[in-house]
Amino acid sequence: MTNPRALKKIRPLHLAAVIFFTVSGGPYGLEPLLAYAGEHGALLLLVIVPFLWDVPSIFTVLELNGMMPITGGYYKWVKHALGNRWGFYEGMWTWFYTFVDLAIYPVLFVQYATFLLPGIAAYKIVLCLFIIWTSAVVNILGIVPVGRISLFLAALVLVPFIVLFAVFFSHHASGILLPAPSLKGLSYSSVGLSMYTIMWNCLGWDNVTTYAEEVENPLRSYLTSMAVAFVTVIAVYVLVILVAQQSKINYDVLTKEGFPALGALISGRWLGVLIAAAGMASTLGLYSANLLSVSRLPKAMADDGLLPGILGKLHTTFQTPYISILVCSVVISIMTLWTFGELIIIDVTIYGAGLFLEYISLVKLRITEPDAHRPFKIPLGVPGLCMLIALPLGVYVVALTGVFCSANEVIKPALFAVGVLLTAEVAWRLVTWRKPQLRN
Repeated sequence: MTNPRALKKIRPLHLAAVIFFTVSGGPYGLEPLLAYAGEHGALLLLVIVPFLWDVPSIFTVLELNGMMPITGGYYKWVKHALGNRWGFYEGMWTWFYTFVDLAIYPVLFVQYATFLLPGIAAYKIVLCLFIIWTSAVVNILGIVPVGRISLFLAALVLVPFIVLFAVFFSHHASGILLPAPSLKGLSYSSVGLSMYTIMWNCLGWDNVTTYAEEVENPLRSYLTSMAVAFVTVIAVYVLVILVAQQSKINYDVLTKEGFPALGALISGRWLGVLIAAAGMASTLGLYSANLLSVSRLPKAMADDGLLPGILGKLHTTFQTPYISILVCSVVISIMTLWTFGELIIIDVTIYGAGLFLEYISLVKLRITEPDAHRPFKIPLGVPGLCMLIALPLGVYVVALTGVFCSANEVIKPALFAVGVLLTAEVAWRLVTWRKPQLRN
């Protein structure tokens, strides 16, 4: 059992930085949106999708985390509401998608570094392993160092984009003509791929609850930090897509070369270099913040007997689940050959399945525990909650079916993700074969 006095707790400003990197890390990865949705659909979807996809998730996280601000977060909520089996599903699905997700960040780091030093691509594997294992050491040292590093990296990520916006708008303030928002002419598959791109860049609000016991004044800290992170994320996304539209950059070039190419077009190579450096900082922050989240999950599941007990072992000095961190780092090291395009589809598909278990848990607890203490409560009854949940469900269904209407190369990762979801049942049967008392 963790001694609360032995833990150093993270403060709201640092928590906001960790949330920023868990959910976003800057607009990197948003580059294909204009190629998918075009200038008329990109901003429209970018404004609508986060409010349908993210806001219900944020409210759900705030209510359930207020009820149960405990290590394990969403896994514990689902397990409490729906039982061991669905809690196990929730934990395994999140573990799977985060492994795949984390594997790409070191690869992206090398890609942005190549903009600065083209020859560095030859050392891709060495650099990837260095990033993975350096982040493992930082995470073993505890949440406070991760929070401080995330705050520093957040500044490095945001400053070049603030410069980009300032340079652009100082020269084009009077000549901006917004294209009429419309999805007319877009194929169903293009809408689906556009939504996947936005959803991937806006997911992970529940991931920041797995270490709730390590947060100072959890209710107020999460409420404040999530609000700050959400506003920051959406503002940066909208502005960077607006600048890309107005710059008349070739959308295929933007997809291939990323935002450094946009910076170079707006104000020369120096700004492209700054944005590339920010991309490197972004991948480091994303990796470290998400490793912090996923490494706490196996510990919580191990404490409940659903995973081997050694994963719950804490470091004697830092009180961090160092075995879990090391195991995660080994698996991620093996998976660094995944591609970014596949990750978007796999991540969102698996993540979305786990997210809807949380929504079901929210409704179930409102019915079975109506009088439980809820420091934050969504001001809706059960019918209203069901209508709220229908919004992200609709986004998820449209995006997934849109992908299945696309070319074969994007169907394959979607099918793979569905296969991964099904493996949770196989793992559950193995666990309960050895420990039948866990069935409920």
